Amino acid sequence: MPSSAAAAELVERCRRAGLALATAESLTGGLVAATIVDVPGASDVLRGGVVAYAPAVKHELLGVDAALLARVGTVHEEVARQMADGARRRLGADLAVATTGVAGPGAAEGHPAGTAWVAAAADGWATAVPLQLHGNREAVRRGCTGAALRLALDGVSRLSPPRGTVKTPDEER
Repeated sequence: MPSSAAAAELVERCRRAGLALATAESLTGGLVAATIVDVPGASDVLRGGVVAYAPAVKHELLGVDAALLARVGTVHEEVARQMADGARRRLGADLAVATTGVAGPGAAEGHPAGTAWVAAAADGWATAVPLQLHGNREAVRRGCTGAALRLALDGVSRLSPPRGTVKTPDEER
């Protein structure tokens, strides 16, 4: 699904479910939020976004654990989760997505270009997905954006199951 279609579906599904959305972005540099904002009606659901490019901003603004950043760097599953959860809490959203990684052209922090993590978080849960993207810097950023939007759609499904479905107690956890 192209990013624009995923963004349109995300805005519509969040609107129907009454969910507020936020973003925390590093390697995508605001592209996730911009793709959402391209959809008419995005203001009904998007609370805001944080471009946290520097590790200090990840820590100071989003609350990513400083010891974690010192130990593993910024390209890590738990960093992505904490970025998403920090954006959710800081911006007062029901669901937030985050991106972190290496856009390239060269390696960074010992990771090759195209290595990335996307994460989604809501109250009580967070998930992260690893990516290994190929292409130039723009292709990596766009690929990560698409993955973040798809993960956000999964998060909306988790928060707002289709009508007629009931969550079991195990699914509630």
